[in-house]
This record gives sequence, structure tokens and C-alpha cells, in this order.
Amino acid sequence: MNFLRGVMGGQSAGPQHTEAETIQKLCDRVASSTLLDDRRNAVRALKSLSKKYRLEVGIQAMEHLIHVLQTDRSDSEIIGYALDTLYNIISNDEEEEVEENSTRQSEDLGSQFTEIFIKQQENVTLLLSLLEEFDFHVRWPGVKLLTSLLKQLGPQVQQIILVSPMGVSRLMDLLADSREVIRNDGVLLLQALTRSNGAIQKIVAFENAFERLLDIITEEGNSDGGIVVEDCLILLQNLLKNNNSNQNFFKEGSYIQRMKPWFDVGDENSGWSAQKVTNLHVMLQLVRVLVSPTNPPGATSSCQKAMFQCGLLQQLCTILMATGVPADILTETINTVSEVIRGYQVNQDYFASVNAPSNPPRPAIVVLLMSMVNERQPFVLRCAVLYCFQCFLYKNQKGQGEIVSTLLPSTIDATGNSVSAGQLLCGGLFSTDSLSNWCAAVALAHALQENATQKEQLLRVQLATSIGNPPVSLLQQCTNILSQGDKIDRRGSKIQTRVGLLMLLCTWLSNCPIAVTHFLHNSANVPFLTGQIAENLGEEEQLVQGLCALLLGISIYFNDNSLESYMKEKLKQLIEKRIGKENFIEKLGFISKHELYSRASQKPQPNFPSPEYMIFDHEFTKLVKELEGVITKAIYKSSEEDKKEEEVKKTLEQHDSIVTHYKNMIREQDLQLEELKQQISTLKCQNEQLQTAVTQQVSQIQQHKDQYNLLKVQLGKDNPHQGSYSDATQMNGIQPEEVGRLREEIEELKSNQERLQSQLAEKDSLIENLKSSQSSPGTNEQSSATASAQDSEQIAELKQELAALKSQLNSQSVEITKLQTEKQELLQKTETFAKPAPLPGESEVGTATKTDVEGRLSALLQETKELKNEIKALSEERTAIKEQLDASNSTIAILQNEKNKLEVDVTDSKKEQDDLLVLLADQDQKIFSLKNKLKELGHPVEEEDELESGDQDDEEDEDEDDGKDQSHI
Repeated sequence: MNFLRGVMGGQSAGPQHTEAETIQKLCDRVASSTLLDDRRNAVRALKSLSKKYRLEVGIQAMEHLIHVLQTDRSDSEIIGYALDTLYNIISNDEEEEVEENSTRQSEDLGSQFTEIFIKQQENVTLLLSLLEEFDFHVRWPGVKLLTSLLKQLGPQVQQIILVSPMGVSRLMDLLADSREVIRNDGVLLLQALTRSNGAIQKIVAFENAFERLLDIITEEGNSDGGIVVEDCLILLQNLLKNNNSNQNFFKEGSYIQRMKPWFDVGDENSGWSAQKVTNLHVMLQLVRVLVSPTNPPGATSSCQKAMFQCGLLQQLCTILMATGVPADILTETINTVSEVIRGYQVNQDYFASVNAPSNPPRPAIVVLLMSMVNERQPFVLRCAVLYCFQCFLYKNQKGQGEIVSTLLPSTIDATGNSVSAGQLLCGGLFSTDSLSNWCAAVALAHALQENATQKEQLLRVQLATSIGNPPVSLLQQCTNILSQGDKIDRRGSKIQTRVGLLMLLCTWLSNCPIAVTHFLHNSANVPFLTGQIAENLGEEEQLVQGLCALLLGISIYFNDNSLESYMKEKLKQLIEKRIGKENFIEKLGFISKHELYSRASQKPQPNFPSPEYMIFDHEFTKLVKELEGVITKAIYKSSEEDKKEEEVKKTLEQHDSIVTHYKNMIREQDLQLEELKQQISTLKCQNEQLQTAVTQQVSQIQQHKDQYNLLKVQLGKDNPHQGSYSDATQMNGIQPEEVGRLREEIEELKSNQERLQSQLAEKDSLIENLKSSQSSPGTNEQSSATASAQDSEQIAELKQELAALKSQLNSQSVEITKLQTEKQELLQKTETFAKPAPLPGESEVGTATKTDVEGRLSALLQETKELKNEIKALSEERTAIKEQLDASNSTIAILQNEKNKLEVDVTDSKKEQDDLLVLLADQDQKIFSLKNKLKELGHPVEEEDELESGDQDDEEDEDEDDGKDQSHI
């Protein structure tokens, strides 16, 4: 402080101490002083002088200030002073110059100092490292300085930050700072950083910027928040606009759903502050960025789908139909709803169902059209409504039909209680306001866009002109108004009404020969058009002449020659006689050369500064671009060339029908092959199940064999020579249990054999189905050949499996025979035990016991007889299974014979296919020569025909390589 007082005191003491000398002394002190306090005081003095003496401080002190940033990082106070001084030198924000020259000089000065600072890239890297300091007196001035650098020389500073390690990530940490001042200035810094730089935009987005910004917006109160909300929204716009990667990331991260609360404005709309209006305006623009027509169609449709599913579209429609909404918000909401529904059928259907809260309720479309044809409404609002109507009808044939149907006699409300969209369009079309005429004509043209059905339906519309006069068609009334020209006193542009009607008629007649016939049927139309084209009018009328030439050219190009007096050749002769071909083509070129034509062709939205500029429609410019060339060629063609062209068209149509026939045939064959493959896979699965069942049967038989052997061993241990009563009693005690177990096992064996028999029956039925599917009529040769080749392998597998089953059943029969013989031996043993030798000294008790043993033996004999009967039944079942196997073998033999027949048929069909390919090659050669003739005659040959023909050839080659056969033509 003493040093500062001495410097300032010396400055006032004598005139020799100028400001420059003072700054020089301060710079010397910063550079040479060894005490930190002295350097700090010098830097603080430079800061106080930097606002008033910006140039002098910048020239002399910048190098020293940068050196302070490098060497004195330990002292946050001097770093803060140095950053503030650099900010005052570089920034133009503090200047309050009124004169333009002073302001321009100030901006140049800031750019020059910025260029000096960033000349050494290490300075920017140093500044980024200082932003990591948490100290408020360092971080905040650093943020402001970097923001100023980006404002002065944005692209150069962006590139330096982009190549700096973790440069963008360090700046993203500013959004998480708990101090609102730094956080808010960090948002401004990221705005300048992300402007027009896609690479930085992607890095910022993937650093979780969307989540943080949406959190800040929510914390600040959404649309009711302050300017911080606006800054966050502008940063979101920078990240999303024209950046498909970030838009997809925003959608995939489910951030669209978080936009819905922004538009919850409540029921009372009285509190619309200026900041709320600004916030909502930017929010609506952000929604439009996601669904802009310039985005890729797939990305736009996915965002439109998400907006409908989360209720965002419904929320926007609520604002649209609410009362008390400011005019600019209502206009921007209409534009936003327009692009949310454009080209997406689900959203368009929902918008058609929206009703205004009136009594009785009216569709939102009708309410909007009422505003469009009302000349007292603001011009921008009328343009927005027209854009909404166009977007509603874009690629929406259902909506087009609904609009046209409101004009048809059968659907008009006879009571007159409600006004339809068609009635409003007709009212606007024939009003005395030229702007309403133009808007209604363009809206009606969009109802006919690329929809031949509605063009024909609109020919049925009849209008009552006055009481007592017969009704006239809508087409006739349009031509009547067109012919009257400027005779009717209208408000607005002189040519606007005629341009609108001519655009409507051109759209109506294009690609619709029936409408052309109706137009030519009025004998006054052609003379009127030729008269308009032939006249030499002023520059303002040249556009009308060009549109008349386009309408007459459409009448020639889409003429089906149904009217003898207005055939193509006669109309071309009339042009040659009355106008001249060169003059006609010159007038036709007036349209695309008009200054407003290129402006309208850029964007779909009708955005005009004033009503006088509202001349061309975006979709109409596409039509002009499409038809201008073909009409020029059609005018110069002779009658012979037209005939040749018709012949070539017929030939191409025939070729297309043949190609379509073969495509359908191949498609049917593919379906049949898929069905056969499915059947074969089903048979394989069933065969695997049968094999599993047989394996289980074999294991069960082995278990039965082991159990029976165990029983036989137990019976063999009993010795008949012992004859002891106790042994006999023990044997008799065990014998009934073993016999019962044996009977249960035989019952289980019987049930298993029945299950096997049922499985074999199912297999026989599957073989019969396969046989019927192979021999069914209507199956083409190609699929039969393929199926037979596959079925031969399947039949061989079936034969092997049936042979295995037969061997297994034979082994079962052998086992059953062994069981029967062993039962006989068991019976013999039982009989020997039934007649034992009497023992000496038996008492009456022994006699009673013997009688009991004999009773038990008789019961055992009865059970043995029952087992014999069961074994006999099993033998009969075995015989039946053998018969079924023989029947299966005979079926296999029949299938083998049919397979041989199919192979002969395949050989014949291959020969027929070779003949057919030769015929097709000849036909393709003829078609190629005809196309060459067309090209020589100047007729354009569409690439789709060539591509489709090439695709057909490729498909036929692939079919030939796969061995598939095609049916006859």
C-alpha cells in the first residue's frame, strides 16, 4: 500500500509522471520485486487501472501477469487480481461506448489481446488448470476470462481446449459447484464452448451434461425460473441442434420424458412474466430441434413417438387450446405441434381427435382454420396455422380423405349448425382477402398431395354460386375466378390470389388424367391460358405467365387423349401456332428463376417477413422441379415419338407383369418349402422321442430280467431231498411275495408294450402325412425335387429306426419266451413240494398243518395259471406289433417307388427350366433394345425399372444355382 501511495502521489505531483510511466513502474515492480506483498499490491494497482487504461495495461503488463499466474499459484489473492486484470484487458463487456466507431475499436482491441494471449497454447492450458482451484477468488475470475476468450476467438480457443488433456471435463465440473455464481457463469462458458463445434458438443453430452442441466432447470422452477433456466436451455440447444448423435443420446437416455413438466402452465394463465414467456419460447424451440424436418427421418419419428408416449404432445395441445396464452407463445406452440405430428400417423390421428373447449366442442383443426382465414388475425399466427395444417396432411392419406369428405355433398351438414374444415377452406378460397385466398388454395392443395383418389373425389364437389343458378363444380369456379383476374377488388397483393389458384390447379391436375379431362372439357380454359402466355406483360405478371405455362404443360403431359378436340398433338400444334415452343419454354422457366422460389424451396415452414413475400409453397417447388424437365421434352416430341413411347410403355408394362408373376411364383414356392422344412423338423423331433421311449423300454426289460433271475436263484436254493417241514414252511412263506412281485413286473411290462404300440401307430400316421404332402397336386416341380431329395434321406433314417424297433421287439419276445419256460419250471417245483413224503410220528396237529399248506399251494397254482394267461396275451400283442412293422415296411417300399418317380419328374422339369431361361434371356435382350431406342428418342428410362429387372435376373440366377425349378408362364 505504501508503494501504491508513492506511485499515485508521484503521478499527481508532476506532469512528467504520465499514466504510461505509472503502469511501467508497476510492471517493473511486478517483475523485479522479491516480496510477495509488493507484487500483490502492484497487480492490484494494475487491475484498478486496466478498465480506464486498457490499451496501455494490455501492452505493458500482459506478459508479467501471465508470469504471475505461472509462478505465484500458491497465493490465491494475487492470482485473482491477475485474472481480473486480464479479463478487463480482453473483455468488451465493461465498455459502455455509445458511438459505433468506439465500439468497433474496442472489439478489435479485445480480439488482438486475445490473439496475443492464445498465441502460446500453454497459457490456455494454464488457465484450465487454475479452474481446478476451489478458491472463489481464483475460479470465478478464471471462468469469466475463459468465457471472454471464447467470445473473442471462439474456434481457435475451442481447438486448444479440445486437444488439452481433460480440458472439457474440467469445465464440466463447474456445473456441480455449490456456489450459484460460478455454476451460472459456468453455463455461460459452456454455451460459448459448444457453439458450432460438434466434437466438443459430443464430449460435453457424454460428460452427463443433459442430466445436470435438467436438474438445474428443475431446481430453478422450470418455466417459472429466472434467466438461469434460459441459459441452460440455450446450452441444450447448442448440444442438440444439427447433432444427430446427441439427439439420439438424449432420446435413449429418456430425457424427453423430463421435458413434459416444462409445459405444465396450470389452469390460470394470468401470470405470464416476461422471463416466463422467454423460457417457454426457448423450451418450444428445443422441442422443435428434436423433431425438425431437416433431421434424419428415423430419428425424427422415434422422437415423435416418445413425445406421444410420455404425454408431451397432449400437454402442448392443452396449451394450444387454452385461453390467455400470449400471442407469440401460441404461435410457437402451433409451430411445435406441427413438427411433432408431421409425417407420423399416430400423432396425426391424435391431433385430429383434439377438441377445443367450446360449447358445442369443435375440432382443433376447425378452430385453427378459422384463425387462418380471418384477416384480422396476426400474420405470423396465420402462417403458423397453415404450417400446422400442412404437417397434419403430410403423408397422411387418411387425414386428406377426411378433409376432402367434408366438401362432398353426402357429408355436408344440412342444418348448418357446425362449420366443417372444407367449408372454411372454400370460404377462404373465394373471399375478397388475397392472403386468405392464397392460404386456402395451398391448404387445399396439400389435401391432394400425392393422392390420386382425393383428386378424383374433389371433382364431385359442387358449389352454389347464387340463387336461381345451377351449381358449378369447384374446378370450374376456380377457373372462373382465375379468368376474372384483377376485375374483383381484393385486399392485398394483386397476383397472390391467381398464384394460389394456379398452384392448386397444377397440383390437382398432375398425375390425374381424369382431372385433366374435366379441365379441358371447359372450352374457355385453353384459350385463356394461351392468351395469358402469349401476352407481353410486365415483370410482375411474368410469374403468372410461367404458372399458366406449367398448367398447360401438365394438361399436355398427363392427357389421355380422351377428348378429340384437345389431344396432345393438337395442343402442341396450338402452342406452336399461338405462342411458339421457344417462347413457351422461356415463360415456363420464369417460375424457377423467381427470387422467392429458392427461398420457399429451402424449408417446409412458410416463414415470410410480410404477406407480400408469400408467393410459393414448399411442396409446390418440388412439383415444379419434377415436371419442368418432362414438360419441356413433351413439347418438343413429335407424334411418331409419342406413339413409339406408348408402345414401349405397353411393352414395359407387360414385362413388369411377367416379372411380378414370377416374383409371386417364387414367393409361393418359398412358402411351400418352408412348410416342408417344418414338417421334416417335426418328424425328426417325434423320431427322437420314439428313440428315447425305446431306450427306456430296453432298460425296463433288463431290470425285469435281473429281478426274475434273482427270484429263480432264491427258489433254486430250496433242496427237495431235505423234505423238512420247517424248510417247506419257510419256502411257502416267501413264495407268494415273490410271485406277487413278478406279477406286478409283468403288468408294468405289458403297459410299456402298449405305450410302444401307440407310439408306433403315431409314427405310421406321420408317414402317411408325409406321403400325402409329397404326392399332393399343385406342388411345383422345383419344390418337389428339393423335397424328394430331403425325403429320401428321411425315409432311409425311418427304415433304420424301424429295423431297430423290430430287433428290439424280437428280443422282447425272446425274453417273454424265457419267462414262460422258467414259469413252467417253477410250476414243476411247486408240484414236487405239493407231494412231500410223510414223516414218522406225525400227530394230528401235523395233519392240520399239512392241510393248510395244501390250501396255500392250491392258491399258488391258481396265481400261476393267471400268469400263464397274461403271458399268452403278451405273446398275442407281440404278434400284432410284428404285423404293424410289416405294414410299415410296405409303406417304405411305396415311398421309395414314389421317390423314383419324383426324380424322373425333376429331370424333366430341369429341361423345361433351361428352355424357359433361354426365352427369358431373349425377352430381356428385346427389352434392352427397346430401352436403348427410348433413350435415343429422348425419353427418360427410370432407374427403378432397370434395378428391378436386374434384381429379377439375380433372383433367377440364384434359383438356378440352388436347383430350384420354376413353373411355366
